[in-house]
Amino acid sequence: MAVSSRACLCVSGSYQRDRVRFTTPLGDLGAMMAEKEISETGLPIVPSTKVAALLSQYPILEDVLIGLAPPFQKLKNPILRKTVGRVASLQQVAAVGHMPVHELVNRLRAAVGQPDLVSDESYDDTPSYFQPRPQWFDSAKVVASIEEKNCDPDKIPVVSILQRVATLQPGEILELITNFLPAPGIDILRNKNLRVWSVEDESKLVRTYVTKPNLS
Repeated sequence: MAVSSRACLCVSGSYQRDRVRFTTPLGDLGAMMAEKEISETGLPIVPSTKVAALLSQYPILEDVLIGLAPPFQKLKNPILRKTVGRVASLQQVAAVGHMPVHELVNRLRAAVGQPDLVSDESYDDTPSYFQPRPQWFDSAKVVASIEEKNCDPDKIPVVSILQRVATLQPGEILELITNFLPAPGIDILRNKNLRVWSVEDESKLVRTYVTKPNLS
């Protein structure tokens, strides 16, 4: 049976949520064989893969991941490994490491023998955590500044924000100062319908500002 050289292996199921595909042209038979091989060898590494799942399946990738995104050195703390690892995706790791997500994913895939992935044109490869100053921000309304170094080392810094945000009055703002972009924490705050703005200052510290939404 002739195999078309134009056919391309398209990733299905959980892969399509990441809108990625293999770059290697394969026929239908080759596609079935490649998918079967990956399903038998372990977890496919894609942008939405959670860090905990990744390291559970591929413990050898811990040092590779830390090398690409040094702030994740904290994953060596078993408590943070359970908390951060469960919420942090490779998309967020890439943002923390200041690198394109497809580059990070492909380096991890290469380390365990998986073929490269390439982003679909419609795939958002670089979600922006650094945006223009929002209208709601006013430095005079910052009521508390929380530094990462003063936070509980067994918890992600955003926990300190969540503990105080309930007492915020309308318009009041909290400031979180970290040595890295707290991408997983920012997404947690946004998912709770909080307003969040991050900016990197001249000393490379990241200042993340949080306030309640204006309900009026």
